[in-house]
Amino acid sequence: MNLSKSFILVAEDDEEDRMLLQDALDEVKIKHAVNFVSNGQELIDSLNSYLIEKKQLPDLILLDLNMPKKDGREALNEIKLNEKLRTIPIIILSTSNDKEDILNTYNLGGNSFITKPASYSSLLSIAKEIKKYWLEIVKLPSQVQLKTH
Repeated sequence: MNLSKSFILVAEDDEEDRMLLQDALDEVKIKHAVNFVSNGQELIDSLNSYLIEKKQLPDLILLDLNMPKKDGREALNEIKLNEKLRTIPIIILSTSNDKEDILNTYNLGGNSFITKPASYSSLLSIAKEIKKYWLEIVKLPSQVQLKTH
């Protein structure tokens, strides 16, 4: 796993979806490194290891909901309950379009909910919007350093 200063962490269990997302993010020229984990437990373990090793946390997390070991809902809840992790923006990127899933993830503290598109061109459009909004317009918590006295 290559950790640069700025990176996006993606929790996605489907290998084909990981490859398509990586291709789309590369095509829109996102400057952040993109690191993948394949389930919610790996996501939590990675975040905890960054904290223990005092490494940079991800600027953004893209989170699938339906994964083995620990699903996205459980991982989202665990992240948002941890005061050292809760400010990391989390975009849900799921095949689900279920109203209950959408409302539940917002109630758990998710920052956006995007239903995975059926076509690569639509995924590319989403990658462009993520880049523009989350990586160019928004001030991310990782960009703000608080001074301690």
